[in-house]
Amino acid sequence: MKTALEIKPDISYKSPGKFEETRFEKIHNEIFKNSAEASKIVAQEIAQLIKSKQAKNKPCVLGLATGSSPIKVYEELVRMHKEDGLSFSNVITFNLDEYYPMSKENNQSYFYFMHQHLFNHIDIEAENVNIPDGTVAFEDLNQYCIDYEMKIKNAGGLDFQLLGIGRTGHVGFNEPGSHINSGTRIITLDHITRVDASFDFNGIDFVPKRAVTMGVSTILRSKRIVLMAWGQNKADIIKRTIQGDISSEVPATFLQNHSNATFILDQSAASELTRYKTPWLVGECIWTQELKSKAIVWLCQKTKQSILKLTDRDYNNNGMSDLLASGGSAYDLNINMFNVLQHTITGWPGGKPNTDDSNRPERANPAKKRVILFSPHPDDDVISMGGTFSKLIKQGHDVHVVYQTSGNIAVTDDEALKFAEVCYDFVGEEKSKINFQSAIDFLNKKSENQVDLLEVRKLKGLIRRRESFAAVRYIGLKDENIHFLDMPFYETGQVKKNPIGEEDIKRVSDIIAKIKPHQIFAAGDLADPHGTHEVCLNAIFAALKKLKPNPYMDDCWLWLYRGAWHEWDLHEIDMAVPLSPDEVTIKKHAILYHQSQKDRVMFLGNDPREFWVRAEDRNKNTAKLYDDLGLAEYEAIEAFKRFDY
Repeated sequence: MKTALEIKPDISYKSPGKFEETRFEKIHNEIFKNSAEASKIVAQEIAQLIKSKQAKNKPCVLGLATGSSPIKVYEELVRMHKEDGLSFSNVITFNLDEYYPMSKENNQSYFYFMHQHLFNHIDIEAENVNIPDGTVAFEDLNQYCIDYEMKIKNAGGLDFQLLGIGRTGHVGFNEPGSHINSGTRIITLDHITRVDASFDFNGIDFVPKRAVTMGVSTILRSKRIVLMAWGQNKADIIKRTIQGDISSEVPATFLQNHSNATFILDQSAASELTRYKTPWLVGECIWTQELKSKAIVWLCQKTKQSILKLTDRDYNNNGMSDLLASGGSAYDLNINMFNVLQHTITGWPGGKPNTDDSNRPERANPAKKRVILFSPHPDDDVISMGGTFSKLIKQGHDVHVVYQTSGNIAVTDDEALKFAEVCYDFVGEEKSKINFQSAIDFLNKKSENQVDLLEVRKLKGLIRRRESFAAVRYIGLKDENIHFLDMPFYETGQVKKNPIGEEDIKRVSDIIAKIKPHQIFAAGDLADPHGTHEVCLNAIFAALKKLKPNPYMDDCWLWLYRGAWHEWDLHEIDMAVPLSPDEVTIKKHAILYHQSQKDRVMFLGNDPREFWVRAEDRNKNTAKLYDDLGLAEYEAIEAFKRFDY
């Protein structure tokens, strides 16, 4: 059985039991390396359907979705229209849902979203675009929903339905409890759904509590269904949907009844599926070192035993008899795995001078390294690797921190108003580079979803900048080693950012070329396909590709850390940096210098804990996992994965 997942160009429907070699999965799915490649394949299927309908002089009726999942599909469809001549003149569209109440002009409306990402850029007829109306009077909603259903029916039904999936298992806005026979209707949104949408609305208080949505039965009548899911935060619900029983508690499981439905996943969204997470339970495996590490760590956690206590019976009883046979004995496998994990642990993240480094994660030479720590936002550095950051400085390395974006969008209006009033009272208007009175007036009168004035964005950026100075000064970094790129893609004044551009890549390239580092640390949140972290990492990858021919890049290693939400799995860790209780305290205090991100953080996501609590709990949990496997006991551990670029 293949353990490496390859891009599959054919996503046509296959019956469960025929598309994979496991009894666990009940919905056809295809797994891709990343969302960009997968989205192109989905767009190609849609384009082929449109063309086939055109050849028959028939309309093509598409059901469309919003949210982050389909954005790259729409980008590819627009590209095909502009560059390949794909026409949408015969296309009729019906969108799944819309918030209620919601005006079309609101930039958080799905009407606005669809025109921004697709309809404004193609030749579709305006009368062929159908999106639920969030302004219909409440007493007229029932008839409006009936009419929406009839309009779909009169168009000939949906030829193709594009879906995403929420963490509650909703498709459209069919939240848990939705009936299989439900039609288009108004529905109350689940709290988790509103939490997930809070990033787009600058806080959960501004997220509507209701929505108009197509029903489950409406979706199931589609001739073809493609559901897309990207990222680690979708992994659990994807497993429940594909491998679980049909239940109204997970409305997406109703798709198991559809005869032509396919799930398109990236590796992160598929990571909890049995054939991906524990392929040895499905069939024979090619036992690479990475898969051995993954399996043995899993076996320890399942049996609640340390590595060196595993027996032949443990391997045989848990689907790993072929690994045992190839490894010779449990003793040999255990010793090898123990050494692999032991060699990841180091208190010298920049390398230990004058030592044998053959079994260490970092090189001994040069003894004093030039180091760049890239931080997407102005607090990711101390949240994700504050202890390692401090060690690198104390051990004499030339450490530079590079903040890639201003982070201004994450400062609340109340926080900005407080600073504006203090500054105005202190210096007055005539001595300031910022018109504080203008900023104060704007913030006091700001309407919902209004984009900040440039003056306000500058102020919010300065708040984040000065917090960063305070935090890294506390752990010993010199001011001249603090750099701010203010990458242009981020500076929109809105949650939605611009695509990465040449200037973004140039700013990253220039700082690397200037410092000529031996080590680069970067946020490796590859599971987040549409967030700032991923865009910032892509800019680093592009810069490294551009700079690679330079001789100084031969000595540059790239280490990836995770952000505030997830840690590397143990088998993925290449360097584990232990922290003492005092170092944990130093890290916590550094995080707390970011006062604008404390208590009233705008984008906490689905985890209500403050960032310093998340970081401390995560690092202590990693240390406990190492301890449970029989390795040394530490207060906390920060983890890194080396990436070959």
